[in-house]
Order: sequence, then structure tokens, then C-alpha cells
Amino acid sequence: MRPVALVGVVLIVLGVLALAYQGVSYTSRETVIDIGPLHATAERQKTLPLPPLLGAFAVAGGVAVLIAGVRKRA
Repeated sequence: MRPVALVGVVLIVLGVLALAYQGVSYTSRETVIDIGPLHATAERQKTLPLPPLLGAFAVAGGVAVLIAGVRKRA
């Protein structure tokens, strides 16, 4: 598979995943209390939202790159 076609397929897959999940969740550990030898932490789950336009642009860009790669070969 040509590198250009591979980039197009990766963009399409990432765009579809961004449209399907619409956000990335992660867990961060924060210090709640830090007094001398006493330490307390809390795990907080945070979400980084992904706008639907980002996924749509990734899919459209992937299709464009894929078509450009096919036309270049012919």
C-alpha cells in the first residue's frame, strides 16, 4: 500500500472514531491534602470533548488524500 493511501485510510479511521466517541476520557491524580507526612490524593476522571466538525474534516481530508493518491498513480 502506498504511503499516501495509508495516510488517507488512517485519517478516515480517526475521523470515524472521533464522530463515534465525541470525546476522550482520562484519569488524573490530584493531591488533596499535603500536610507534613500526611498525603491524600484523589483520582478525577476528565473528558476532552472532540467537536463533530473535527471528525467530519478528518473523514473528508482522508477521502481527498485517498482520491489524490489514486489519481496520482493513474
